[in-house]
Amino acid sequence: MIDIRLVIDDPDRVKASQRARGDDESLVDRVLEADRTRRSSLTEFEGTRARQKAIGRDVAKAQGEAKQALLAQTKDLAARVRDLEAGADAAQAERDALLEQIGNVVVDGVPAGGEADYVVREVVGTPRDFAAAGFTPRDHLDLGEGLGAIDMARGARVAGARFYFLTGAGARLELGLLNAAMAMAIERGFVPMITPTLVLPEIMKGAGFIDRHAEEVYRLEADDLYLTGTSEVALAGYHTGEVVDLADGPRRYAGWSTCYRREAGSYGKDTRGIIRVHQFNKIEMFVYCDPAQAEAEHERLLQMERDMLALIDVPYRIIDTAAGDLGQSAARKFDCEAWFPSQERYRELTSTSNCTTFQARRLGTRFRGERGNDVAATLNGTLATTRFLVAILENHQQADGSVVVPEGLRPFVGLDVLRPR
Repeated sequence: MIDIRLVIDDPDRVKASQRARGDDESLVDRVLEADRTRRSSLTEFEGTRARQKAIGRDVAKAQGEAKQALLAQTKDLAARVRDLEAGADAAQAERDALLEQIGNVVVDGVPAGGEADYVVREVVGTPRDFAAAGFTPRDHLDLGEGLGAIDMARGARVAGARFYFLTGAGARLELGLLNAAMAMAIERGFVPMITPTLVLPEIMKGAGFIDRHAEEVYRLEADDLYLTGTSEVALAGYHTGEVVDLADGPRRYAGWSTCYRREAGSYGKDTRGIIRVHQFNKIEMFVYCDPAQAEAEHERLLQMERDMLALIDVPYRIIDTAAGDLGQSAARKFDCEAWFPSQERYRELTSTSNCTTFQARRLGTRFRGERGNDVAATLNGTLATTRFLVAILENHQQADGSVVVPEGLRPFVGLDVLRPR
């Protein structure tokens, strides 16, 4: 959640963020009203309790009817103290519940609006001219089936729609991709992590994944656990309730995990192939740092995503995501979208988000700063994921249905060319 002090000290900034997101800015006023009620009740509570204690001391000295009168007064005051304390607790609970509904305050410069209101920050590379090469590009599923790399039919037979097998060259390509990404992360100082894919509700909530989008998450009701859609969730919870030592700089982790998403509300969208599926693999970068370093760390994560896209050698663009499409936790998000020849458009491959102190405040993660223990900032970014295979297959395909393995991946895949069966 955001800092209550920010709401109290600069409500106009929080309201402006809510407007940019297309969210309810009246929540800010309701938080302030609940906080005023809480503080008023606490002030009266403290004053009444002080009177109760003072009269309690007089009772010990009083005699007869005077003592009985004081005892009756202390009884009335005790009831009033209980009522005021309950009122203050209720006002705080209301304030905190309202505060949890407010999204992270966006960073200056984030475009206002919804999904279509992004700003293109950079375009890298030029889409390949397939007409000049003399053939029409196939989509990734046609290529993958021809290569014996993707088996959607048996995936559906085993697990239902939007599940698949990666077989032979497909499995080798994904393993090579993920190992290349992890090798890059380790070389850049990230600690490799293999994370749990089931987490407790408080971790899922703390990371900001079930406030508004619970329908997109798989839940195991019998165990009261959630399947994660990214290792960001487990890594956000890794230091929950701790004071993290950042004296030597940010803590950087790279999580390898299988990810699960229900894709609720996406019926009929991207049902062909492995673009939008229920299960996939991913290497996710995650950083804990001093909030003063967060924007620099965000650029660092984005550069690593650039380097990974250069490794697979595909054209892409970077967009500055609009406020209404950030999700609740992010204050700014950059997406890298690769060119998909079969669709003749850019599609998201990676994203990196600066969550400032939003997640760490919920999860109680602090660090030793100049003012004592301050709330840490958290950031995340995708370094590689199953969807990369779509971009690789389509951009590096040949007229005969073979696919050239990008040079940077060849040491990890062990093949130069994927050939049709």
